[in-house]
Amino acid sequence: MPRVIVFLLTLVLTHPAHAEGFITRLLNKPVPGGVAVVDLGDGATAPQVRYQDKPALVIREDGQHWIAILGIPLTAAPGVQQVEIDGNQRSFKIEQREYRAQHITLKNKRQVNPNPDDLKRIQQELAEQTEAYRQFSPNQPSNLLFDKPVDGPLSSPFGLRRFFNGEERNPHSGLDFAAKTGTPIKAPAAGRVILIGNYFFNGKTVFIDHGQGLISMFCHLSEIDVKVGNQLARGEVLGKVGATGRATGPHLHWNVSLNDARVDPAIFIGAFKP
Repeated sequence: MPRVIVFLLTLVLTHPAHAEGFITRLLNKPVPGGVAVVDLGDGATAPQVRYQDKPALVIREDGQHWIAILGIPLTAAPGVQQVEIDGNQRSFKIEQREYRAQHITLKNKRQVNPNPDDLKRIQQELAEQTEAYRQFSPNQPSNLLFDKPVDGPLSSPFGLRRFFNGEERNPHSGLDFAAKTGTPIKAPAAGRVILIGNYFFNGKTVFIDHGQGLISMFCHLSEIDVKVGNQLARGEVLGKVGATGRATGPHLHWNVSLNDARVDPAIFIGAFKP
């Protein structure tokens, strides 16, 4: 076989069918608490994708091939995972990632060990928020490179193993921004307000549905400037930074959830650090 043909065959076999687009390069961080992007080909219609028995976000990348964008839970074990595409199983791999610990001292000991009345309230609030995270609207997100919701430096990163007064609790499920009380908080992408509340741990809180299971949650607010059902444009103010709920000082805690998995918001603003 002529050498030129061997060379061309090698190129075909060793290079993907589609060059990686901008969204894939931005979001594909397949680690626990990260995001996996799966190439779905260039069919005429969007494939139906489910991951861990939940519908997944599917878009056309660069107006060409379809991709699925999967949120990976922090609890996922590194190794091979399965995603369902039009009823067929496809494998992808989750890489290892270690998260460091953070120790926090709280004066209000009820926020570490709530009393029975607190626990009843917490369970009711958790059910409300879980329902919000599981919403899946058909509209496509307006943008996947998000704007930072506040002007301020990043403080506590996503995924920290958290110890309150020496007792381990749930890992840090979002990204914190250091900002003064009253700093405006802006929608990082367009979306609909699906839940607001004043919760035991989260304080004053707003949930925004960006589309196809992509949900933002903002908490510890001093003021909420929106109502459930409001359609927000990208950059529209939804509230102001505060220190309500379980907080040691004013800051914004921002969660991003994808197919009901809390993932690292830093991925969506181009600030992910392996």
